[in-house]
Amino acid sequence: MASGEYDYIVVGAGSAGAVMAVRLSEDPDTSVLLLEAGGEADADEISIPLAFSTLFKTKWDWNYTTTPQKHLNDRPAYWPRMKALGGCSSMNAMIYIRGNHADYDSWAAQGATGWSFEEVLPYFIKAEHNTRFGSPYHGQDGPLHVEDRVYTHPLCTEWVESAVAWGLGRNGDFNGAAQEGAGLYQVTCKGGRRWSTDKAYLAPARSRANLTVALGAAATRVEFDGDRASGIAFTQNGSAQTARARREVILSGGVVNSPSC
Repeated sequence: MASGEYDYIVVGAGSAGAVMAVRLSEDPDTSVLLLEAGGEADADEISIPLAFSTLFKTKWDWNYTTTPQKHLNDRPAYWPRMKALGGCSSMNAMIYIRGNHADYDSWAAQGATGWSFEEVLPYFIKAEHNTRFGSPYHGQDGPLHVEDRVYTHPLCTEWVESAVAWGLGRNGDFNGAAQEGAGLYQVTCKGGRRWSTDKAYLAPARSRANLTVALGAAATRVEFDGDRASGIAFTQNGSAQTARARREVILSGGVVNSPSC
């Protein structure tokens, strides 16, 4: 049973939550509970890059749809979201691309202290294990493996050449000095197989005594003491439970699930 008291409770073991829980639990004196509504990311299709779309609308998928969209002739749009360790990093197209420099600088200019591109770049570098690129924009010692695709269809190369001939600049690194131009993306894979935050971060840390990973644990409500978030109500194996947080509750359930807690 995952109920009890912890220093930190992280809701959602996806692209962000898995990293957050592992980093917090690096302190052996800190206890961390990581709640994941799905299960182990152990399907073969998760590791095989070309097979990611076979996970759509299965038990691995939250199977969300949007409200009717004006520019889709008032039709709803299907919105795949992964329900397993690693979250959407276990079901996405694996393209490794960071936010644009101007976005981070704009946030900093509007008061988000510490969020300029120059200030966040060291964290990208720390996380990355790039098989081709290095300093000053890339890391080669981090847990998140990034590599060139093991196979590129000839039409992809021809498309890039056509774009360059048309007048777009050639860009061999979309996570380097600039993101404009035509080129080929790198992917979050290791040896041609998907490298999610589950594999990169969680798997090496699962044996830590101070990290509890609760699977099949769906958060239902944030508990409050006054105006302070103090715990999480959740269901696991049909049982309603509550866990309390001595320090913080961290919602990392994604853009859809975090607001619904």
